[in-house]
Amino acid sequence: MSAASHADPDHVPRSGRVQSVDRAVALLRAVAAANDDRANVAALAADCGLNRATAWRILSTLEAQEMVVLDRPTGRYAIGFGVVELAGAAGVGVLVQSAHSVLERVSLLTGETAALAVVRDNGLTYVDEVAPTAVVSATWRGRTVSLHATSTGKALLAYSSDDLVHRILREPLTRHTDTTITDPDALLAELATARDRGYGVCRGEFEESAYGVSAPVLDSGGRPLAVLSIWGPGGRLTEARFEALGEIARDAAIEIGSPGRRG
Repeated sequence: MSAASHADPDHVPRSGRVQSVDRAVALLRAVAAANDDRANVAALAADCGLNRATAWRILSTLEAQEMVVLDRPTGRYAIGFGVVELAGAAGVGVLVQSAHSVLERVSLLTGETAALAVVRDNGLTYVDEVAPTAVVSATWRGRTVSLHATSTGKALLAYSSDDLVHRILREPLTRHTDTTITDPDALLAELATARDRGYGVCRGEFEESAYGVSAPVLDSGGRPLAVLSIWGPGGRLTEARFEALGEIARDAAIEIGSPGRRG
């Protein structure tokens, strides 16, 4: 073995690859592919051909960087919010371009504003929207919104890891309007309902005048990359329309997330 190899255990002179990075990527892929029975450190280590101590150290580092999350009561790992952020950042240009025609069709069909928000900095930022020509509305493009008080945020949280949801719930839930949900148990119940039906709703909880429904754009692993929303004033976008609009949002989000559309 050369002196360089002794000095740097990760040094691979012929290929230029770094062994520890290869191992970290292998573990990330294993976590993404694992079912519950194979998501513990022992099984992941075996799947990647690593000893348990090495796998544990790498997974601990990945957890610190929010690339994976550990459910400590069960010892199971899952992909973390950091991976979702990276995926969203990498594909945002293609995603927005692909989604714009869908937003136009949704806006025309519903008579309301259709918007797309992408996962960014542990939150959601609106990157595109289409409003009906006959409707004058404030733009949400470029805005980052509350996760617990918008249909967009609820759609994200409903499909995110328990770790992210619990992180949100560790802090008091800010009351923005009289209808904002500030009770953690009530929010968890609403998130469960949103996941069951495939879309979240908002009843003027962030801004009194803004009612809406939102559905997540999911990647192949069922993780949210973006959220499609349909919103408008409560006098027009009433709760009686939530179910019909929710189905439209859900179908449109599935269309945007289809691999065939994006490449």
